[in-house]
Amino acid sequence: MAHGADLPHLPVRHKGLLTLAVMAAVVMQVLDSTIANVALPHMEAALGATPESITWVLTSYIVAAAMAIPLSGWLASRIGTRRLFLLSVVTFIVASMLCGLARSLPMMVAARILQGVGGAFLSPLGQSIMFNINRPSEHGKAMAYYGMGMMVGPIVGPMLGGWLTDQFDWRWVFFINVPFGLVALVGLAILLPRSDESPRRVDLLGWALIATAVGSFQLLLDRGERVDWFNSTESWIEAGLAASALWMFLVHSATVRLPLFPPAILRDRNLLTGCLFMMMIGMVQLSGMALLPSLLQTLLGYPVMTAGVVLGSRGICMMAAMWLAGRLVRWCDARLLIGIGMVLVDYSLWEMTSWSLDMDWRPIVINGAIQGLGMGLLYVPLSVLTFGTLPPRLRTDGAGLFSLARNVGGSTGIAVATVMFARNSQVSHADLGAHLTPYNLPADPTLLNAAGDAGAGVVSMINGIVSRQAAMIAYLDDFKMLMIGGIAALPLLLLARRPAAANEPVIHATE
Repeated sequence: MAHGADLPHLPVRHKGLLTLAVMAAVVMQVLDSTIANVALPHMEAALGATPESITWVLTSYIVAAAMAIPLSGWLASRIGTRRLFLLSVVTFIVASMLCGLARSLPMMVAARILQGVGGAFLSPLGQSIMFNINRPSEHGKAMAYYGMGMMVGPIVGPMLGGWLTDQFDWRWVFFINVPFGLVALVGLAILLPRSDESPRRVDLLGWALIATAVGSFQLLLDRGERVDWFNSTESWIEAGLAASALWMFLVHSATVRLPLFPPAILRDRNLLTGCLFMMMIGMVQLSGMALLPSLLQTLLGYPVMTAGVVLGSRGICMMAAMWLAGRLVRWCDARLLIGIGMVLVDYSLWEMTSWSLDMDWRPIVINGAIQGLGMGLLYVPLSVLTFGTLPPRLRTDGAGLFSLARNVGGSTGIAVATVMFARNSQVSHADLGAHLTPYNLPADPTLLNAAGDAGAGVVSMINGIVSRQAAMIAYLDDFKMLMIGGIAALPLLLLARRPAAANEPVIHATE
């Protein structure tokens, strides 16, 4: 097939049904990365865990998935995309059932590790398949569908998890994966054709090094706050392992004859630029999504379901923008759409730095809609730009790196935002408290002393007001930090090349 022909790399007969099956698998995996969070308190008593140890339910999944992702390209070439996808779906279904049946914390953690390994390959394989079964001129539309599925988890996951836990039982947080998985499994088994296998040797040392680096870094980010960061020996060990393993991996990849990632991957400028940009977007998007529910529920007093409804404008506008971007990317420079999307996101974050405790729901909905439009315009063109210059045989490896960049960026952003929130809350509380004196309290200090317990209650109430104000200032500081991060990502677009149009000849110098 000529490189310039507008033909799919992997022709299929029932593309629409296959797309539904692929997206069912992807949605199942993305949903599970957030749906279990709200059920943790309910798991403690059932599993005999403590508030400290129950967090391993989340940590084990994140670390296992991060360590397995780098193997996606090699496994796909070794056993074929079809077999790997089916095996991953089966593994995820079985692991989800084991999670729901778990009677102890060790059993739950073991099942979550298995679930993380099975889920690690679903996103990169799904993205690669969506590219391969669609014509180059339809890649934008394909990525719009894929992006909509990827956005379902962070938006719907916490609400669905809370509803299932309240109405049924926390175990249904995991059992809900079974119908999604069975739909995906049947559809993939019937519709997904076999792909050509081109077995290559696995670089076990390279994988061990990158898995150690990523796993240690994820442990550091996930457990850092609970162990007081670098005031603990654990954090220093994890940081040392991550830094040294990453350095050794880079040296090893530059000197070995057959590295874990094909050399052509590392020479593709668009892929590397796209991964860096995706990491920055992950920091901004996922950390923002982690901050907003807490702000609405703890400071503004919104119930869980109400908070989800108020934040719904973000998801609706994001999906609408993805649909639009999937069509515009055929006619517009992807870099222009990405730039417009990033500007919209930065503008919404700038507006959010002026929020207050006295506002109603309108600013939340309006800014959520603007940010959703920006994010929707970002993801689809970025995927097309990232993979537009990559040969089809390298797409699974590239999709693995792309997913890894998003996960690492999101974890880093959430950790940094959490640390900055805690620090700025304390600093702002001290600053506000320093301006309170016995002469500007909303009551006579002599009356407070004479009132005994009632006076102490008034002082406690004033401290609560100061704490709320300090927390709000800390949230605004986080929004400002995210805005600066979004602005810093824009110059990366200058490094990317515009992919050739579907009717233009494409020359891959790396092939």
